[in-house]
Amino acid sequence: MEDTLHNEVDQVNSSSFTNEIEYVAPPKRFSTLSFTPFKQDSDPESHLKHFKSVMILYKFEDALMYKVFAMTLRGATQDWFHTIPSRSIRSFRELVLVFTKEYTSYRTIKKNPNHLFNLHNKHDESL
Repeated sequence: MEDTLHNEVDQVNSSSFTNEIEYVAPPKRFSTLSFTPFKQDSDPESHLKHFKSVMILYKFEDALMYKVFAMTLRGATQDWFHTIPSRSIRSFRELVLVFTKEYTSYRTIKKNPNHLFNLHNKHDESL
């Protein structure tokens, strides 16, 4: 029981950031930005586009993007983030790959108008 508690505390205190990312300080004039939080059933690509469009002001500093991205996660996605193995992510690009792999089933698939021409109703189905 006590070992389980210690393991849970260690997991919360551990960081998936490498030391190079963890110890980078934010720019002097950086203030916490307002993002729409990502929820488990949201479109990950849409969230990443919004995130990058806001973070472009900070010239895509990798370590800062990684740290700030973690603040945009809520609920189950925040829990998922803390399951990333300690010291395993070395760049924002790696985080994006892991994130999109985890949540790709929730992405919005855009269909072009040609898709409508391929729709057929079954013989006994009405319009």
